[in-house]
Amino acid sequence: MNILAINFGGIGDEIFFLPALISLKKEFPNSKITLALEPRSKGVKSLTNIIDDLFLIDVKGKNKYIELLKLVYLARKGHFDMVVSSGGNKLISILLTLTGIKKRYGYNTGKLSEILLTKAVPLNKNQYACAMYHDLVSPVTDYKTELPEINVEPQEKIPNSILIHPGVSKMSIQKGMIKTISAETWAQIVDLLLENGKRVILTGGPDDKECIETIHKNIKNNNFEDYFGKTHSLKDLGELIAKSEKFICSDSAPLHIGVAVKTKTYVIFGPTDDKKLIPQSENVIPLKANDNCPIKPCLWEHRQTTCDKLDCLKMTAQEIVNKIL
Repeated sequence: MNILAINFGGIGDEIFFLPALISLKKEFPNSKITLALEPRSKGVKSLTNIIDDLFLIDVKGKNKYIELLKLVYLARKGHFDMVVSSGGNKLISILLTLTGIKKRYGYNTGKLSEILLTKAVPLNKNQYACAMYHDLVSPVTDYKTELPEINVEPQEKIPNSILIHPGVSKMSIQKGMIKTISAETWAQIVDLLLENGKRVILTGGPDDKECIETIHKNIKNNNFEDYFGKTHSLKDLGELIAKSEKFICSDSAPLHIGVAVKTKTYVIFGPTDDKKLIPQSENVIPLKANDNCPIKPCLWEHRQTTCDKLDCLKMTAQEIVNKIL
């Protein structure tokens, strides 16, 4: 079975998509799986052996339609037996039909999708995102992979360690999607954890440079381990998270790596819906403000950017540390 999977989005979206791909591989163990995704998310391949090949399609760039035509060309050239595509756009069923692939699975976006797709799957956004994506493969397999599984071996834990990854993607910041506390508050968290005798490790990727620099300027106690820039792939980050006894992060891709390696993970949540972004598990703890906002969560639900007040992120460092210790 030669399978094409299409899932556009950030790294987090690709990690959410992994359980569906894993179930496909269980159903068709000798299959080849090619994933079409945005170039910014290609690092997901370092996390898994499930994906055999990548098609990099820059649908967020200036030449979106040319990129989609490239996808159609690559799909036709690849002689795929099946295509599975996420996304709620009504044009996706047309795109999949243009690929010439006989077995086509996507979300039900109306009559056209019901006509053009082999199976138009109901889109249920009111569930954990992994389950939402997994619904796409339910017509072809009875396997159900609940959580992301990544290619990181179990690690020996660093005693008394707490790993902090404070950042979010630069793209979300540029688009006005503020999803985490200030860098100054993160610095206070580091100081408080050190005061409580914890071994604190700070890490981040290229997008987090400004945030990390601000933390450095505001930290009073420099007796922490700085791993910024020392993880060179998502797999490196996964191994570091797996080594840590506890992990604190924002609502961003590293959270989903924490879920996959089963490290006790604490996540700052403000305007987004934790029920859709983390599994129901004692191992993953959402940290939320008691702001009583009547429309919370709002980001993606009611608006595409966060509001100016950001009451949903007004948590003190002490409040956060109290829940972690």
